Amino acid sequence: MEGDFIRINKTLRPLSWVYGLIVRTRNLMFETGILKTRTFDVPIISVGNITVGGSGKTPHVEYLIRLLMKDFNVAVLSRGYKRKSTGFILADANSTARDIGDEPYQMKRKFEQVTVAVDKNRCHGIDMLEECGVKPEVILLDDAFQHRYVKPGINILLVDYHRLIIYDEMLPSGRLREPKEGKNRADIVIVTKCPKEIKPIDYRVITKAMDLYPYQQLYFSTINYGGLEPIFNGAPKRMEELVNENVLLLTGIASPQQMVHDLSPQCGHLQPLSFSDHHHFDAKDVQQINDTFATMEGPKCIVTTEKDATRLEGLEGLSDEVKASIYSLPITIQFLQEQQESFNNYITDYVRKNSRNSILVERKDDNKPQDCNYSGNRSRTISFRDN
Repeated sequence: MEGDFIRINKTLRPLSWVYGLIVRTRNLMFETGILKTRTFDVPIISVGNITVGGSGKTPHVEYLIRLLMKDFNVAVLSRGYKRKSTGFILADANSTARDIGDEPYQMKRKFEQVTVAVDKNRCHGIDMLEECGVKPEVILLDDAFQHRYVKPGINILLVDYHRLIIYDEMLPSGRLREPKEGKNRADIVIVTKCPKEIKPIDYRVITKAMDLYPYQQLYFSTINYGGLEPIFNGAPKRMEELVNENVLLLTGIASPQQMVHDLSPQCGHLQPLSFSDHHHFDAKDVQQINDTFATMEGPKCIVTTEKDATRLEGLEGLSDEVKASIYSLPITIQFLQEQQESFNNYITDYVRKNSRNSILVERKDDNKPQDCNYSGNRSRTISFRDN
């Protein structure tokens, strides 16, 4: 597992030391109170990482949406990375990926009843959400582990199984945004993109290597692929139908290696065509897609991610052959080691015990015994270490 996708450029280590000093100084300013952190009455759950590149944030946020939307008014607040707009925007039926970013657009389209908003200033974004017509009962912060101006009730850190932070280094020699000790701020650590057949010894090795505190919860998740959905027209496909087809895997994500690894055995032949993360496709890219697909022989199709599909669906110039053959591949996450119930209870208990109604009841009865086994009380104890 160590170093599967890790590349360290040792010649850049002097620059990493400088960058690390800057980040450590910033963290120290938060911990000493020079830079202020705000708390809010509404339950807030942050999902993020300390590694540049994809670690599975969107499918994990979507898992939380599905878990909570049955019982609570859920809002998702994202920065809206690489959007062509500024300030606070509340997504609606007319929002586009250019307005709010591809990942928030994907979530809004899949969960129409959920409030989705974007704002680079998360504190301002939360304030604006509180002024909306339907007040959120829980706010999910997407990619906010380094955004320390907000103090979430639960801080979830995602760690890619193939690029464990304990073996990585700071930018630019490695891909860490901050020192690996930053994991100590997390209430929950999830090792993502694990192989389904991961061995018990690997669990034990990772658990020991991560060296978490007793108050931190460690979970392991893997990726599940859904049925293929046509982006433009045609009928859905089952994954099993790819066995005799040549597949062009078209991605604009940070780490396509996992998809290549997972899909290759299920296809007649798989050819990757990879672009940078959140890539905005232009006319040159369209021509490359058309030409590459035209040269492929035999039964063939194009598979892309849901995130990339949000940018491809409005793209002009794609050939009719491409449009008739391109599918998005939905993914969901699954907890391993029968950890799902434990994780679900952890999250829902926190939201229930920190909802406005619960807080009002507690304030009415100052003599009510406090539950210290789990809840926002424990999160506040953890946050004391942070400030």
